[in-house]
Amino acid sequence: MSNREFEGDAGAPLPDFTGASNIQLTTIAPALGVGSRQQPDYLDYDQKGRGIVVTMFANTGMSYLLGIGGGGLYGLQRGIASTPSSKFKVQVNSILNHCGRYGSKAGNTLGVFAVLFSLYEGLGDNLELDRYTGFDSTSPPLAAMMTGVTYYAPSGVRVAALGGALGLGAVGATYTAYSLVGKPFGSYGFLWF
Repeated sequence: MSNREFEGDAGAPLPDFTGASNIQLTTIAPALGVGSRQQPDYLDYDQKGRGIVVTMFANTGMSYLLGIGGGGLYGLQRGIASTPSSKFKVQVNSILNHCGRYGSKAGNTLGVFAVLFSLYEGLGDNLELDRYTGFDSTSPPLAAMMTGVTYYAPSGVRVAALGGALGLGAVGATYTAYSLVGKPFGSYGFLWF
């Protein structure tokens, strides 16, 4: 054979292992295009949606940003109103101090609420509370109530009960508003909205 016969042909990409005893190309290199009739392996998928940790991070980040934004705007208003001097540098300093004070406080508070709510909601979903109650959204109201109780527990039983009632009321009001508008409850994927 001369080299001219194979000039345009690179030859077979893989050697032929059909005569070899125990070598199967489908297990060695399926990415090389060797056909396989087996179904591909997939990772487990959470049918209900995101996992607890992913949901907690998303809820906490969004809540923190909303708290910083809202608290910062309130701090801006307070800083402008309570400036002790008419000098520009003093006014800017007053505004920055108030924005930082109220923005960070609101952001941290809402971030803690979001962490607690996400953990309680994930626990309720893992325990499958919906199956026991017959109501398809049992976890969010319970999570909001437990978040209020947990957050305000150091202040006493009365304050903790009031915090739990406020959390339960907030979810109930949102559920009622969504029912009146005709939107599915929890359709935004953020906390109970």
